[in-house]
Amino acid sequence: MRPRLADWMTPADRAILERLENEGNEELVLTPRLLADNTDYARTTVQEHLADLLDHGLVEYFDETASVYQLSDRGRAYLAGELDVSELEDDE
Repeated sequence: MRPRLADWMTPADRAILERLENEGNEELVLTPRLLADNTDYARTTVQEHLADLLDHGLVEYFDETASVYQLSDRGRAYLAGELDVSELEDDE
């Protein structure tokens, strides 16, 4: 079952997290462009949402200079349903 979205999240946030998770396979490390190419969202949308996800600790840089992102431990916990969404609400 998919975790509930925090109040500040949209389906784009979940799509980005799930793409990085790459369920059933090894996790991915991707640039905003590659995330956009592999989701239904434009690169600018992906970039905006990555900034929010980064601020809330759900993603982290794999390589900051190259703008490559990966799931953080907190992002993994969220997708696994191990992080109460109320904890994300408190981040605002």
